[in-house]
Amino acid sequence: MAYYRPPGPAPDPALVRSLTEQQQELGQRLRAEPLAREPHLIAGCDSSFPTPETILSVFVVLEFPSLTLVEKVYSHGVVPFPYVPGFLSFREAPNVVQAFAKLEHKPDVIMVDGHGIAHPRRVGIAAHLGVLLDMPTFGVAKQKLTGTFAEPGPARGSLSPLTDAKTGELIGEVIRSKDNVLPLFVSPGHRCDQATATRLTLACLKGYKLPEPTRLADYWAEEFKKEIR
Repeated sequence: MAYYRPPGPAPDPALVRSLTEQQQELGQRLRAEPLAREPHLIAGCDSSFPTPETILSVFVVLEFPSLTLVEKVYSHGVVPFPYVPGFLSFREAPNVVQAFAKLEHKPDVIMVDGHGIAHPRRVGIAAHLGVLLDMPTFGVAKQKLTGTFAEPGPARGSLSPLTDAKTGELIGEVIRSKDNVLPLFVSPGHRCDQATATRLTLACLKGYKLPEPTRLADYWAEEFKKEIR
């Protein structure tokens, strides 16, 4: 996700409490489990903010394992929610759901540009979206949001665990997706487990830093921005 973080006053404490309660409720509904069957279609999802007031959410659907592009859609709208640190998914999710509704080919699993449970309250955008859609989801993020890890080896495919600094709980894996590039942070969202998230991420690498579903979602986001200008 290409995040826009506007400056402004501190958020309303009552709003923060309400959002925290909503995230806790979402978190109680998360399920970590392997996919029921090998996916035939895998989606990539990305959101960005063309202006401070607008959001663009993109879905691409690819055949798996060939990674052939099947469909691409977007939704562009007004940002529905103020920026509150740690609760960005509330700004993104409504528009992402609208984009998903436009798909003619429903995927078996969704790779989200963002975090799953590798989030301070274990409900990043991939987890949030998975519960809303009741779909298997996992997150592939470019930057760490929380947790500790040892740097994985320099070669493509090297892995290291991402763990909670206090409890030692496994909350994701750190993946070197290309030789000598900064790693990615992969974590399950909903109806997905860590092994599945890691395996699918590795299976979707085609020589770029980003796996194909989120790389193509990012590419088409830039193309769709030209249409809406």
